[in-house]
Amino acid sequence: MNICLIGDNLTSLSLAKILVNKRINVNLYSKNFKNKILQTRTVGISKNNLDFFNKEILSLKKFFFWNINQIEVYSEKYEYDKILNFEKKDKQLFSIFKNNDLYNLLKNDLKKKKLFKKKIIKNSLFYKKILNDQNYDLVVNCDTKNEISKKFFNHQIEKDYDSLAYTTILNHKNVKNKKAIQIFTKIGPIAFLPLSKNQTSVVFSIIGKEKNLSKNQLIDLITKYNNFYDIKNFSKIEKFGLNFSISRNYYNKNLMGFGDVLHKIHPLAGQGFNMTLRDIKIFSQIIQNRIN
Repeated sequence: MNICLIGDNLTSLSLAKILVNKRINVNLYSKNFKNKILQTRTVGISKNNLDFFNKEILSLKKFFFWNINQIEVYSEKYEYDKILNFEKKDKQLFSIFKNNDLYNLLKNDLKKKKLFKKKIIKNSLFYKKILNDQNYDLVVNCDTKNEISKKFFNHQIEKDYDSLAYTTILNHKNVKNKKAIQIFTKIGPIAFLPLSKNQTSVVFSIIGKEKNLSKNQLIDLITKYNNFYDIKNFSKIEKFGLNFSISRNYYNKNLMGFGDVLHKIHPLAGQGFNMTLRDIKIFSQIIQNRIN
């Protein structure tokens, strides 16, 4: 079996790895292979999804991720009273990774696989060539911004959240740091997501008119809402727009959409990549049934 994947991201690399593990030939096409993943973005993976990732995709060493066993939710409206608490004492609720680290780990592992090849999309005509290539049993599009997405997956239910998500990493004094914290502020939710004893990722989604902030304004706001860490310094600050979308078209002939092409949601609940991993699990089962 030969499968073509389009796009260079966590979704396509995770999918490529599980297919290669099944002894399937995979060609990965992208406009370029320069890693554009934001350096300060993190991803939270649930325990069930992490177990699946370790077993079926790539076994991760324990030092590579940080386990969270408690989530506390507060609201500025209610004077920072704790409105929700989830806890599993010595068991993790989910684990936190740096997006860039997970991307590079998958990329470097796939480099060693003979069944995996990367190919550059040189121009828009390449997409038609890929779709007409009789050698591919299946073409999977994991890229939201290309000619195929515009043509086959442009009918969507969409919502613009009118928000910008700002991300950074706090370097602070050592603490136990097994607790994720979310605060619903007047200008949007802020999440503190532990990465280690002395590092914590921050995701602050700023709503509406207040969303365009300078570096100093953002640092002042994070400092205002931080009652948990003795901060030494802030890493680079990055930002990205937030929107919701669900595709009305999932496939066309032997072409299938995948990942953000099918569904994109607010990072509030940390479910974006978890949805994709659940999709990969189902897709993997279908492929395995065909192989059997």
